[in-house]
Amino acid sequence: MQVSIETTSGLERRLTVGVPAAEVDSEVQKRLQQAAKNIRINGFRKGKVPMKVVKQRYGDSVRQEVLGEVINRSFYEAVRKEEVKPAGQPSIEPKQFGEGKDLEYVATFEVYPSVELGDFSGYEITRKKAEVTTEDVDKMIEVLREHQATWKEVDRAAQEGDQVNIDFVGTRDGEEFEGGSAEGQDLVLGSGSMIPGFEDGLVGLKAGDEKTLSLTFPDDYQAEDLRGASVEFKVKVNSVSEKELPELDKDFYAKFGVEKGGKPQFRKEVKANMVRELNNAIKADTKNQVMNALIESHKPDLPKALVDSEIESLRQQMMQRFGGQQQDFDVKSLLPDTMFQEEAERRVALGLIVGEVIKANDIKVDPERVKSMVEELASTYEQPEEVVNYYYQNRELLSSVESAAMEDQVVDYILEKAKVTDQPSNYDEIVASKQQR
Repeated sequence: MQVSIETTSGLERRLTVGVPAAEVDSEVQKRLQQAAKNIRINGFRKGKVPMKVVKQRYGDSVRQEVLGEVINRSFYEAVRKEEVKPAGQPSIEPKQFGEGKDLEYVATFEVYPSVELGDFSGYEITRKKAEVTTEDVDKMIEVLREHQATWKEVDRAAQEGDQVNIDFVGTRDGEEFEGGSAEGQDLVLGSGSMIPGFEDGLVGLKAGDEKTLSLTFPDDYQAEDLRGASVEFKVKVNSVSEKELPELDKDFYAKFGVEKGGKPQFRKEVKANMVRELNNAIKADTKNQVMNALIESHKPDLPKALVDSEIESLRQQMMQRFGGQQQDFDVKSLLPDTMFQEEAERRVALGLIVGEVIKANDIKVDPERVKSMVEELASTYEQPEEVVNYYYQNRELLSSVESAAMEDQVVDYILEKAKVTDQPSNYDEIVASKQQR
């Protein structure tokens, strides 16, 4: 096999490969002989079809099959010989492939860039510190009660925080406008669901009351034709309901999986979940700072093939969140590459940099860390042992945890070199900052 390689531009390489005709022709002949033993053609007994006839019938398709396999095998032999690492699939252009002639083709592809690591000691990382207090647990329990609240109809004037059921008709210059009317709509006063002034205007009304609200749409309203428009809403209140919070009793605790131990056990479970969430938020914030520092201090060349692949992955993830791709749906038109370009480039760059940190420092995945991560994931299920076993029996799932563990080890390695300052904080601030990212 003859191989030559040239750099065309940046990361792109052009590989020319020649494979002796005998290697291809002998394999084609071998497969035709094997096929001849089993094929049936009218006028011939099984296994007695002349090779000339077999070749006429099946020669072209068998040759194409062999060519594909030979090109694939020889390409990877060639890149190993030339000690290059392709980034993505190559573009293959056959130059010569006729029978009796040496196979020759050109493969064009990108290679992984070399990444020169910087000095991590100059990184300045702020690591937040906090504990889950009794007050934090109290607040969380109230949030959980709010989530389980019910509405009870009352015979009184509506107050902020109440839920009203209303009919309304919106008009502009005496004409109804699209989307401005509804019947039997529930609305929590103070929720900010409607335009400014709408909910405030219903405070003090009782069931059966009617009122006309003169309001103005915000200048930044989503519907352009209504921005800054003066309108009127004729509203009728059908009912007023107040929120009822559930009692802290065994029925309430059971909804969160606490069957025994009463209030003390429930508080213990709530706190454990909050501690887990807090630690994860601190870890995510610290990791994000490290990754940002890596991006800012390293600017590797990015193989277009890897960026394109990452863009497609991000696009598919978004499609899955919206329920999957529909027929006759132009995904790339609605979700163009530019929508994911920046995030894709960031991910590819981090993958290259982190990979070089792992290679340069011979970092190996820690089985104990992987085990700990799997057990933490399993702890939120009713049968954690079964979940742990499932992870260790599923190579794909376990690989994803190993990758996460390796990334954490890289972060730990960099933190050992960096200047880390601990900053006192609190549960709400740390968790809220994570949710905003």
